[in-house]
Amino acid sequence: MALTSGEYIKHHLTNLTWGCTAGGHCGFAENADQVKAMGFWAIHFDSIAWSLGLGLLLAFLLRRAAVQATAGVPGTLLNLIEVLVDFVDNSVRESFQGRASSPMVAPMALSLLVWIFTMNFMDLIPVDILPLAFKAAGVEHMRVVPTTDPNVTLGMALYVFLMILFYSIRQKGFGGFVGELTLHPFNHWVFIPVNFVLEGVSLLAKPVSLGMRLFGNMYAGELIFILIATMYAANVLLGSLGIVLQWAWAVFHILIITLQAFIFMMLTIVYMSAAHETHHG
Repeated sequence: MALTSGEYIKHHLTNLTWGCTAGGHCGFAENADQVKAMGFWAIHFDSIAWSLGLGLLLAFLLRRAAVQATAGVPGTLLNLIEVLVDFVDNSVRESFQGRASSPMVAPMALSLLVWIFTMNFMDLIPVDILPLAFKAAGVEHMRVVPTTDPNVTLGMALYVFLMILFYSIRQKGFGGFVGELTLHPFNHWVFIPVNFVLEGVSLLAKPVSLGMRLFGNMYAGELIFILIATMYAANVLLGSLGIVLQWAWAVFHILIITLQAFIFMMLTIVYMSAAHETHHG
């Protein structure tokens, strides 16, 4: 049975979800209503599988390049990785001017950059190719862009947030960290409650803004691709226009997916730099 435009959009925005309903039935959801009934503890199986799969692929490629690295003329893959490593290393050095950064900041930034870019890049695959292939194999729902899932983007942001807390306490001590939350910007005991609210909101806003910015941009990009795809079923004129629009949006979207990966990485470096600060100016 052919789907209406609304049903088509709703279908493509539904994750392959596993969970349990209030009635005790556990398994994969067959429609959006069952996903809703599963509640908070439902698992987006496709987001986890694609993000982990792409992460393992990147780990394999990076390790292969490192093993094959020689003093001779590097290959294309090794050249690309060297450019990325130098770019990230320079970005970290510029953010940590005059201070020593942790040895794990640059590797973390590089991992986030290439991983997020790869997950974002999945949005350039035509929206029907992989979902239809999985549907033919019996899988009803399949979203292949992990960064359009807030669970993935906020999960990465939460990891960065925990690193911020860890290095803030490690560099400044627990007392110094608490002092930052209670004695800034007004350095007087009377303003401790006000300072705590202001600094607490500023601290908690970091992971929320980091994760939601990436999710919002990628979700909007995916939705536009889906809306353009609905034009193919209208008529020849709209279908032809859809081909042009899809090509134009794909070209523009290359900039978006690259920029969003870069922004996430740079904000992570900036936040880690602030966590290494031992005093306020």
